[in-house]
Amino acid sequence: MAATERSTRDRLLDAFETLLVTAGSRAATLDAVAAEAEVSKGGLLYHFHSKDELVEGMLTRLREQGEADVAKMRTAKKGPVEFYLATSVNTGSNFDRALVAAGRIAQENDSRASAALADLREGWFTVLREHLGDESLARTIQLIGDGLYFDDTTGLTEKNALKHVRAVLKRLDVL
Repeated sequence: MAATERSTRDRLLDAFETLLVTAGSRAATLDAVAAEAEVSKGGLLYHFHSKDELVEGMLTRLREQGEADVAKMRTAKKGPVEFYLATSVNTGSNFDRALVAAGRIAQENDSRASAALADLREGWFTVLREHLGDESLARTIQLIGDGLYFDDTTGLTEKNALKHVRAVLKRLDVL
């Protein structure tokens, strides 16, 4: 399989996430997911027997993506704080789509999605706390990142927000 070719399972999860993000959970039916992924319904059912299994598959993949992101954060050349802030925008990546899709599921009071998102946040927070040696400062940086991401994903983006955050953090000798 070519490096850019996605497995059927990944195409189905991509389609599920896309439908969650663009049309919401009610629109993300098994038939709609199969159509979006250009797979027969039988092909979908081979991989996922229900919408619940699609959610489980999506959250498993999200956790894997989160672990990879935390690993990148730990080894980032400019440091974990800069990495975290610079990636606190929606770049349109598969990981961003997965985060927004999981947020949609969490909004439906799905404790699995809420737990997966909480685990991701805890992973990022752990790296920030270890790097900064200060729990309150680490939490503050995380909340700033949350605000940047919220603004970006809701279209409220202040184009110089990250520049202002960096300026303040440099004055505080954090960056």
